[in-house]
Amino acid sequence: MFTEIPLSRPKTPLLDTISCPADLRALAEEDLPGLAEELRHFLIYTVGQTGGHFGAGLGVVELTVALHYVFNTPDDKLVWDVGHQAYPHKILTGRREQMTTLRQRDGLAPFPMRTESEYDTFGVGHSSTSVSAALGMAIAAEMNGQQQHTVAVIGDGAMTAGLAFEALNHAADSGANLLVILNDNAMSISRNVGGLAKYFARILSSRLYLSMREGSKKLLSRIPHAWELAKRTEEHMKGMVVPGTLFDELGLNYIGPIDGHDIRSLITTLDNIKDLKGAQFLHIVTQKGKGFAPAEASPVGSHSLSKIESKKSPDPASNSPTYSNIFGQWLVDMASIDDKLVGITPAMREGSDLVAFSEQFPERYYDVAIAEQHSVTFAAGLACEGAKPVVAIYSTFLQRAYDQLIHDVAIQDLDVLFAIDRAGLLEDGPTHSGAFDLSYLRCVPNLVVMAPSDENEARQMLYTGYCHKGPAAVRYPRGRGPGVAVADEMSALPIGKARRIREGKRVALLAFGSMVGPATAAADSLDATLVDMRFVKPLDESLVSEVAMKHDLLVTIEENVVFGGAGSGVNEFLSREGISVPVINLGIPDRFIGHDKPANMLKECGLDAAGIEASVKDRLAALDSPAARTSGF
Repeated sequence: MFTEIPLSRPKTPLLDTISCPADLRALAEEDLPGLAEELRHFLIYTVGQTGGHFGAGLGVVELTVALHYVFNTPDDKLVWDVGHQAYPHKILTGRREQMTTLRQRDGLAPFPMRTESEYDTFGVGHSSTSVSAALGMAIAAEMNGQQQHTVAVIGDGAMTAGLAFEALNHAADSGANLLVILNDNAMSISRNVGGLAKYFARILSSRLYLSMREGSKKLLSRIPHAWELAKRTEEHMKGMVVPGTLFDELGLNYIGPIDGHDIRSLITTLDNIKDLKGAQFLHIVTQKGKGFAPAEASPVGSHSLSKIESKKSPDPASNSPTYSNIFGQWLVDMASIDDKLVGITPAMREGSDLVAFSEQFPERYYDVAIAEQHSVTFAAGLACEGAKPVVAIYSTFLQRAYDQLIHDVAIQDLDVLFAIDRAGLLEDGPTHSGAFDLSYLRCVPNLVVMAPSDENEARQMLYTGYCHKGPAAVRYPRGRGPGVAVADEMSALPIGKARRIREGKRVALLAFGSMVGPATAAADSLDATLVDMRFVKPLDESLVSEVAMKHDLLVTIEENVVFGGAGSGVNEFLSREGISVPVINLGIPDRFIGHDKPANMLKECGLDAAGIEASVKDRLAALDSPAARTSGF
């Protein structure tokens, strides 16, 4: 058991012999527990060097070894849900020595990626997709006459999403040969009591079960032979809430739960069920963070790990609040003023900084689990009855609730505020980067869309959106801003009004949100006018018109895809008004930006100060060329 991240590579003689799963399958079964321990130690070491998701992978070490031992991967297909737990899989499938490149440019991706390895059968990042994808693979194999096993591994958290149950319902009906493994790491296995006993105790002591039990007894006490009937009713209720019955009723052959850290039991069970026909459902119980004491003690806090840095002088900026912190404090302050405020999150309490709010206002806090669609429609229902819901959600996850945003909130013009975190480019790459929200939000009627350039603007925009009657969204990046002091006072900004930062010549930079920082440095170097646009929708059309008339070149800058983004909104306005002026739209290009440090990703897109300045100078040179002057441009 490790209590600290090792700084030197542990000795792993067995693991070092494994270059692919075929090598693993050549081992004797009695060697596998030792291999699992070496794999766990190596994982702890490597993630300490790079940072990354941590606890989930430690919990599935034995399962990963067992799966690659029993199944003939890559011919047999193994689909991981979300991918947080796939690091052991990467290590065993020929990528052991590359693990120190995780999340670096040209290094290993932080999630399974089809282009990285033939063993990564499906690219993931968002949860609850594994059963649907694996079912598609299983049916395609049957269509092609291929003899293959198909396995989906899904966590208990991902099972809360409707997509998972839609796929399970179809899997049973399809008759396809599919094994679904539920990795249940919500509790530990206790030798004294036993995991199975604790599991049933938790289910059968739930409020729902007890309230229905007592209610039924009161009702049946007035009926003859009540005792026998009540007893049969209670037995039926137990059958309904025990998960085996639930999955059996869906048409799946339920097996379990079994100890997910007993590698011999896992191998025996997988061997027994791998050739069964139809949809099989194996329930295993694991300990998230197993083998690393701090992670076992705090599985939520150890969901991911930051890179272990050598000791150095603390950075004063590290004490400044992040945008998530700004939101969390604003939510508490606002809830203290307005008792109609309700905070909602789809399983992102810590990431969105809702901890303080959940503790101080538990009766107005709702974590709806990994159910983004439900979170938005739930907010719509609250708003219908006069509550003031605030949905805290990551940009990339709001994509999953787009229909609900349009159909249930915007069409009805309901009073819902979306606090959209992790907007822009993220180290985890295209599955988690918030690159599309300005484009998919800007086209929705009734919706106000704001992008703060600093910490204080974030607080004031949240207040502005909350005071606005109708749907509103504030999108902000991960991490810290420029370090602007945050005022305690909250003031609503005029809807659709930008802020002119500096006056310059020839060029006007129209910067949205996080791009105001690099645009400021570029504007100083270029002696350009700089505008903090603040609002993506509605645009400050009067100011855009004014600067367009006074400058030779307009430049829109956003940390969002160029297509359909904020710059497109400026173009549409100019075209509609018949204003002719050269425009550069700077943003994320029409390709997915791979995982890297966000600063490098921005530089790659030309969204750092040097990139902005270079784009402007190139266009000015073209405008000043003899050919351009002759043509009138």
